[in-house]
Amino acid sequence: MPETKTAHLIYNVTDRVAWITVNRPESLNALNRATVGEMASAVGRAVSDPDVGVIVVTGAGEKAFVAGADITEMATLDPAGAQQFAHELDDSFSLLEASSKPVIAAVNGFALGGGCELALACHVRIASDTARFGQPEVGLGLIPGAGGTQRLQRLIGRGRALDLILTGDVIDAAEALRIGLVERVTPAATLGSFVTAYAAKLLAKSPRAHARALEAVIAGGEMALPEALRFEASLFGLCFATEDMREGTRAFIEKRKPRFSGR
Repeated sequence: MPETKTAHLIYNVTDRVAWITVNRPESLNALNRATVGEMASAVGRAVSDPDVGVIVVTGAGEKAFVAGADITEMATLDPAGAQQFAHELDDSFSLLEASSKPVIAAVNGFALGGGCELALACHVRIASDTARFGQPEVGLGLIPGAGGTQRLQRLIGRGRALDLILTGDVIDAAEALRIGLVERVTPAATLGSFVTAYAAKLLAKSPRAHARALEAVIAGGEMALPEALRFEASLFGLCFATEDMREGTRAFIEKRKPRFSGR
């Protein structure tokens, strides 16, 4: 499929992987309101496309994934406008988190403020060894406003989240891996090929099982444990109504690779 360019994004689909690239390298891919709206549209397009199995979010250029929100634009906001911008960011990022298809953040440089929050909303974070992460908002007299105070603590724990938020420190990819902020780190020169190979591994699995697993982990993670366990059991049972389950178990018994249909 030929790539589609909007004012601030590039969207293309290759081998069932939708690549959504924030394309503002002159601003280190900072997020303004227009970009956030385009992001929401692109995510909706990828989620609804039956020819897409995995979604990848990344930034244009070699310096930044997303270096944060556009400070020039933010500086003009009053309290009501700032709250509205935070809601727009949250709505867009929540579409990624709620996706029934796996979403990978390919972090190719600075992921600060809103950029770190964008990565947090993705299901898996793969970073180049040159990536940098942080929530430096306190240095601007602000707090994270697009999920940083909530998703970060759920991912790495309250103490480590507060350490990053209160100091505003920026950490490198190795430290991000150590504390569980990212799942994989690869040399910058091989980030694209590494993510492509990782996506191909996901595409070999059952789309229906992926959707149920994501639902169990993300929705179930917000429930009390007894309720979450019942929720998991119900989703487990629903898998037995799918053609993918029958194909997967049959392939295992026949000692061959499964051919999942997503049904």
